Amino acid sequence: MMANYKPDLSCQSKFIPVDFAQQIIPGTFEYALFHIVDKHLDLTSFDEWYNNDNGGAAAYSPSVMLKIVLFGYSRGLVSSRRIARACETNITFMSLSGDAQPHYTSIAHFVANMKNQIEPLFTQVLMICDREGLIGRNMFAIDGCKIRSNASKEWSGTFEELERKQAKLRRRD
Repeated sequence: MMANYKPDLSCQSKFIPVDFAQQIIPGTFEYALFHIVDKHLDLTSFDEWYNNDNGGAAAYSPSVMLKIVLFGYSRGLVSSRRIARACETNITFMSLSGDAQPHYTSIAHFVANMKNQIEPLFTQVLMICDREGLIGRNMFAIDGCKIRSNASKEWSGTFEELERKQAKLRRRD
């Protein structure tokens, strides 16, 4: 007599309906990322770059590109090819992007050419996190991940110092 086990179907593909909105679970990093990018960040600085209503193909939304790039970076995916592949195969990336599947060249182009538009968003994110009570005044970390940075001592400091720097930048604009 032999044991009779149900078959292991872990390598089997399955077609199932997916509600992308239900894949982003409250309390997770991806939920916070989705919420901050869509509800709080001012992304109008991208509009001038993507002034393509008179011709050319439609562009991927800057919010989609920010979400997949930042989520990819938070998971150690820094290659535009790996992020593009994740948008095709990973349910969280699909959910963050609304199932957009940008080509790796579109991702690389966004990261390389949008530095001036992306950089000010980090100040906005810090201010939003403080307003939401996510900064404890001692240490700031996103999901405990260690990300290499080129941050200078000039842009480090207390929250009060960051507020003064933000006010100075706003006066300069």
